[in-house]
Amino acid sequence: MELKVKNLYKSYKKKEALKDISFELKKGTYGLLGENGAGKSTLMRILSTVDFATKGKIQYDGTDILTLDEEYRNLIGYMPQDYNVYPGFTAKDFLEYMGALKGIPKDKLKVIIPEVLEFVNLADVAKKKVKTFSGGMKRRIGIAQAIMNEPKILILDEPTAGLDPKERIRFSNIISDMSKEKIVLLSTHIVSDIEAIANELIVIKNGEILEMGEIPQLTEHVRGNVWETTVDQDALKRLRKERSVIRLKQTAGKVQVRFVGEQYPDIENLSVEPTLEDYYIVTGGMDQKEDY
Repeated sequence: MELKVKNLYKSYKKKEALKDISFELKKGTYGLLGENGAGKSTLMRILSTVDFATKGKIQYDGTDILTLDEEYRNLIGYMPQDYNVYPGFTAKDFLEYMGALKGIPKDKLKVIIPEVLEFVNLADVAKKKVKTFSGGMKRRIGIAQAIMNEPKILILDEPTAGLDPKERIRFSNIISDMSKEKIVLLSTHIVSDIEAIANELIVIKNGEILEMGEIPQLTEHVRGNVWETTVDQDALKRLRKERSVIRLKQTAGKVQVRFVGEQYPDIENLSVEPTLEDYYIVTGGMDQKEDY
């Protein structure tokens, strides 16, 4: 099983949303990480055939997806970023409706719907109206509709948006279960979610891929450039102007600071183990230096 993207471009009038995107995906969970507006949703819509590229190719097992047409769409499970659930439907009614749109026979739906509701931990609310659901429950019903056709490729755009910590853990476990036999691609701008769920990462900025690789390999790039220190407010002001500050914690009149870049002169710098967040700030173009 292989999904291959070759030299993909997408333009909207004068704006170039994607520029020469190329990568290959096999079984496993991949994170698509980038700031809002980086091109993540555009790429996912094209992979899901909701939109089409201006130029370039996408192949599934060596065959162009446009040639595969409906056969390819039957392999896809997709949850868009702005996912709306019909509030008057019960969870069961909604999945029956979505199943009909996907062309799943009624007799098969009778078996599949209880299975997917159980899988996303919504079996006990199958007959409750979706309008009574929390944000996390609505996200899970979105995942349920995406997997009901037993897709080989699962594409989830900002699936953890609006989830509380418990829901995030539950979602992470659901994705881990599914990724053994599927290609799972999920996008987010929340670094900790990617770190918890994905095995490999695609970093995208301004419609271009900055880097792709396994998370431990990527974080290794910034080893020796991540520091922690404790400073007073005056030193903090100087530090924030000249380094990318990742995290601050007020403590006993001083501030614990985690920052990336070169050692800062005239203060004690403790080199620390790098994380994905550190890597992203250094290489992903997120500039957190502030002017005061």
